[in-house]
Amino acid sequence: MIAVLSKYRHAFFLGLQSNLIYRWNFAVRSCFSFFHLAVVFILWRAAYAGTPTIGGFAFGPTLTYFVTLIVLQFFIGAFNEDYQISEEIRNGLINQFLLKPINYFLYRFSIFTAARVVSGALVIVPLLAAFPLLREYLVLPEGLWRVALGLPAMAMAGFIQFTIAYCFGLLTFWFLDIQGFVILSLAVETILGGQMFPLDLMPPKLFHAAQLLPFYYQMYFPAAILTGRITRAAALQGLGMQAGWVLVLLAFGGFLWNRGLRKHTAVGG
Repeated sequence: MIAVLSKYRHAFFLGLQSNLIYRWNFAVRSCFSFFHLAVVFILWRAAYAGTPTIGGFAFGPTLTYFVTLIVLQFFIGAFNEDYQISEEIRNGLINQFLLKPINYFLYRFSIFTAARVVSGALVIVPLLAAFPLLREYLVLPEGLWRVALGLPAMAMAGFIQFTIAYCFGLLTFWFLDIQGFVILSLAVETILGGQMFPLDLMPPKLFHAAQLLPFYYQMYFPAAILTGRITRAAALQGLGMQAGWVLVLLAFGGFLWNRGLRKHTAVGG
């Protein structure tokens, strides 16, 4: 067991070193995310101009939700893992993993985790810089249970993010270009993942339908727990659904891997 864990520990540190080389890319991306936050501030400030609350929430909790989303994107978001996996399949680099006693999924997940450590650390800097401007608007909900449930929700959300990207990357076994699939997924995730607006503002029937999909648990669910948009009972029920999607996506990823290898042809050595 120690030898097995050691392999992926080395992969994690390799990914950490690789991402530190491109740390400025993450830093610039994190800074530009706060330009997005400025747009969100202006739009939602205008929306709240004629009413004190929208969907039962004042402006402060809504802004806190969007700030939390931005931070979560850097801690658990899958930025380009699907394209990296796709390139390794198209260029034949994946062949080396077929000849070694290493699990490709765990290897890529180790790299993903390392990247999230780097990007998550870098996003703290612009967040601290913006905090004096946002302090009077941010509203942190009471209750330590939100942290206790929010942390596992974040972990499983990151796993769901990665596994979906992993599955899209494996589509390269059948399609030379997966860009169309990825763009479609991002569009759906932006809406049903709560990145455009809090999902609880949707009509009740659509909101309940969204809770059945994995996109709900990618960003909105952990952000909603941490910012007080859902109750403890709803959070516990959501954790069960989230764990179910983790198992489903993990099984589907294994299915795509096994079927994809039957179509894969390795030439040379």
